[in-house]
Amino acid sequence: MSLLVVGLSHKSAPVSTLERAAVSGDTLGKLLHDVARLPDIAETFVISTCNRVEVYAEVDRFHGGVAGVCDLLSRYSGIPAGELTPSLYVHYEDRAVQHLLAVSSGLESVVVGEDQVLGQVRTALKMAGDHGTLGRSLRDLGRLALRTGKRARSETGIDRLGLSLVSVGIELAVSQLGANPANPPNGPGRLAGLHVLVVGAGAMSGLAVATAARAGAARVTVANRTRAKADRLAAGVGGVVADFADLSAAIVEADLVISCTGAATPVVTAPIVRDVLGRRDQARRLVLLDLAMPRDVDPAVADLVGPAGTGVSVIDMDTLRGSGSGGVGDDEVAAVRAIVEDEFAAYGSAVRAARVTPTVVALRAKAATVVDAELARLAGRLSEESVSGHALEEIAQTVRRVVDKLLHAPTVRVKELASSPAGEEYAAALRVLFDLDPRTVEAVTHAEVESPNMTNPEGSL
Repeated sequence: MSLLVVGLSHKSAPVSTLERAAVSGDTLGKLLHDVARLPDIAETFVISTCNRVEVYAEVDRFHGGVAGVCDLLSRYSGIPAGELTPSLYVHYEDRAVQHLLAVSSGLESVVVGEDQVLGQVRTALKMAGDHGTLGRSLRDLGRLALRTGKRARSETGIDRLGLSLVSVGIELAVSQLGANPANPPNGPGRLAGLHVLVVGAGAMSGLAVATAARAGAARVTVANRTRAKADRLAAGVGGVVADFADLSAAIVEADLVISCTGAATPVVTAPIVRDVLGRRDQARRLVLLDLAMPRDVDPAVADLVGPAGTGVSVIDMDTLRGSGSGGVGDDEVAAVRAIVEDEFAAYGSAVRAARVTPTVVALRAKAATVVDAELARLAGRLSEESVSGHALEEIAQTVRRVVDKLLHAPTVRVKELASSPAGEEYAAALRVLFDLDPRTVEAVTHAEVESPNMTNPEGSL
């Protein structure tokens, strides 16, 4: 089996394609089950965020796996295959592992080094586990990805600024609003004197509310379809709650609107903003920060102008993807890449070493069978000469020790050699030299797969 990744991200697809491809909730659960049912796939998990949709799968056939996953992505997104394919990328085996480690480390994010992606990877793995589509191979790979991401953040300065899509979006909004540009991102006073409206009450909205409060917003308002969730978010920062049914009134009072709902269609529509512009003080600027996928702000909003010729600024994923690394230096990126390479190298050595284990187990099993047979034959002959039971036990222990010592050096050495790129050749030589039955080796391999180690050092999968 080999790892396959088929996906699209902010690097390969326009926002209009990403928002159609995004899946969540029950739909994501159905996609997981459909991928797992494909004939060439043994296990799978899916990372679906505002800037990427990636299917990770253990496959036994590359072309069959790619074709099956591409077909499902097209079906779930409603995008014809001919239109979707140019936005897709495919990684296989080693390259697929390296890609996952880079993703979890923040190297593939819109804002390089942002720390939300690690939680998104953890959530994807947990969801796959809950739906029964995560097996031993991807579970172990998930632990590796989480460990690599944690190392990247604890051993380098890649996230020293605490940047995220929210913080970078607010920084861009502040530059357009002209509010305290001298202050650092997320610094106190960054949003001083400004009224921030957050639309939505999910994880991203919670981050937006907290970030706005830390940046010194004069007022933070939350609007959400479910009032109770809005109440909880607003209460945490001493904010207020607006009526979601009358979003126009809430936007009229705001300087910055951060929208990140899970709605399938825009919640900030052109008619709403047209009404807002007609009721606002024309001297006040309005910035809409759209962090949702699919987008919350109707693209037509960007073309609207008020009675006095004033317009509205829209910052969306297209704007954010052009914002660069958010201040992360080349040295930090290089340090993270070194960690990714280190973890990948260790992973490769461990995988190659594991491949020889069934051969070693089969060799020792064959040796034990031969020893037991010979000891049984010897016991029958010696019992006729009245050799005591204690003597027979001593002889048996001696023979087993001799065989163990003879096998110790070659089996230890073959495990060491197996971690090299050509390690499988040594295992093959061992099978030939000791005339091991391939069926026995295969049986050991299947037994290991069917009895996975369920311990979880990360406590999250």
